[in-house]
Amino acid sequence: MAHEGGLALVRKSVEVLDLLAEKGEATAAQLAEGLGEPRSSVYRLLSSLQGLDMVEGGSRRGTFRLGFHLLTLGTAVVERFDERRFAQPVMERLHDETGETVYLCVQRGREAVCIERLDGRRVQSLALKLGGALPLHAGAASLALLAFQDRSAWSDYLEQGPVERFTPSTPVTADTLIPVLEEAVATGVSVSDQDVTVGVAALGVPILDYRGQVRAALSISGVREAILGTDPAGLRARLVGAGQEISRALGWKAVAGTVADFG
Repeated sequence: MAHEGGLALVRKSVEVLDLLAEKGEATAAQLAEGLGEPRSSVYRLLSSLQGLDMVEGGSRRGTFRLGFHLLTLGTAVVERFDERRFAQPVMERLHDETGETVYLCVQRGREAVCIERLDGRRVQSLALKLGGALPLHAGAASLALLAFQDRSAWSDYLEQGPVERFTPSTPVTADTLIPVLEEAVATGVSVSDQDVTVGVAALGVPILDYRGQVRAALSISGVREAILGTDPAGLRARLVGAGQEISRALGWKAVAGTVADFG
């Protein structure tokens, strides 16, 4: 019983931290309402989390926000990814050349999690923050992670549902999603055309390892006209080259006629 109680307390602590991450700052009353818990219980939990530097006082009286200890933990998690270490200089060059937002994502279950992000100089999309996630059917990096798996993974993803719609352009059925994935495989580049945020588009490519398996995805995002209208061929070529450079650092070698022969 004590074990179950301890596990419940850990779960509730994570729920508080998740809600603070979503809201930025919140009062104990707001957190209690969001969690459906008594305010007194949330106060006690916040006090304990403050003692561990996982929560701190917010910018307004009576509010709370995430503490700096979580930054240390998050940094330790992010730095374990070889993909990020190899990708960072390539991402910085791509960012300097284009001025657009550049993302590096890895798959976690049915989601693409952002493990590195370089903000664009012209527009900064808020849909995918560092440490945030999008489902595999929405966003260029997400689509690249799904597209370059076996086709059986496509069916499994759709069957496991539900599939969330963000905008009218989000592909949420087999009839709309599978053609998008097929085009990504055929061209080597996934296209997100306003499927997460209206007015914003993105291109994505897979990052492959020595086995030709998808390890991560690299994407570039900005206003639709800049990504799909100005110089789409040149932007695609830069992105594909960047993806191949990172993949080679992970031991990938192109084999004609296979999934790994992207771009």
